[in-house]
Amino acid sequence: MNKDKARLLEILKKQMEKDSSLPLKKVATQLVFGDGDPDSEILLIGEGPGYWEDIKGIPFVGNAGAFLNQLLNFAGLDRKRVYITNVIHYRPPQNRDPEPSEIQAFQPYLDKIIEIVEPKIVVTLGRFSMGKFLPNAKITSVHGKKFSVGWKVTNLVIVPMYHPAAGLRNPEVKFQTIEDFKKLPLILKEVEDEDKNKIEETEQMKLV
Repeated sequence: MNKDKARLLEILKKQMEKDSSLPLKKVATQLVFGDGDPDSEILLIGEGPGYWEDIKGIPFVGNAGAFLNQLLNFAGLDRKRVYITNVIHYRPPQNRDPEPSEIQAFQPYLDKIIEIVEPKIVVTLGRFSMGKFLPNAKITSVHGKKFSVGWKVTNLVIVPMYHPAAGLRNPEVKFQTIEDFKKLPLILKEVEDEDKNKIEETEQMKLV
């Protein structure tokens, strides 16, 4: 684990906990920041904490989290080797959808998490996290596909997925989500190969 990244994330978490301007803080039990390996090549971004996440302070620990763990296994990934967070970090009352103003309020912190982790791939789980990078996309059309998206001063590889909770409600969505997660190793290899080619091209240009 990259200790610098872990330290920076811990500092950011403490900043969030002290930020009294963040919405939902007064109605939630605690901040649900993130979980996993800060040095991971894959960052998963969900919607927001539910009941069990609010109690335990860890994202995706309820039924949807159990399914997410299975999905990661289908992709040959260990949950401890990826990093998981959400677009909002306090539980909305009755698990309602996050409001645009709430997403906007948490956005600077989520952006900072992305900057610190520096993932090769961002997997969005559900329409709210997908909307951050692909605001006009429909999840039914783009799920499981790879997109290169301009973000700040760099490009991010975005792979939209259905939210695991949707798979628990719909057998067809569950099947599609399993198949989409199985593609992740190949997508990661493609991204790594592209990065390697860019480095080699840069080195060749230096020699010319």
